[in-house]
Amino acid sequence: MSPASIPRRLDLSVQYALSSEGLPTRQQIRTWVRAAEPGAAHVAVRFVEREEGQSLNSQYRGKDYATNVLSFPYETDPILEGDLVLCWPVVVDEASAQGISQEAHCAHLIVHGMLHLQGWDHETDEEAEEMEAEEREILATLGYPDPYALEKD
Repeated sequence: MSPASIPRRLDLSVQYALSSEGLPTRQQIRTWVRAAEPGAAHVAVRFVEREEGQSLNSQYRGKDYATNVLSFPYETDPILEGDLVLCWPVVVDEASAQGISQEAHCAHLIVHGMLHLQGWDHETDEEAEEMEAEEREILATLGYPDPYALEKD
């Protein structure tokens, strides 16, 4: 099947494995995912507590702490398939520490995770610069401020 013949369909599953205030809506998540992946995709986004986030980070990355977002890519061609797991308490803590809204931070992390699903990485300085530039561009189209400007202040 050629890329042109693949429908631009987004199959999105959103899972809330916790009850918390401020969690984004399914429509917000759909908007953020679509902004970072304009083609066809099957994506699950799961919001978890700190314990599950730490367990997954330990199991899959060998790091024994909860991180903000984990990306699990499965396929990129012809249809992007993958999962994103966001540890909501970490997202909330980071947004507060950075003085930004939970919404803006969550949008950034979903865009960041979606780029990882597509093969983007930030292991080298050059890769990080390219990925950050892509994130800035996507987030600007969504009306969010540059998430990396805060780090340079």
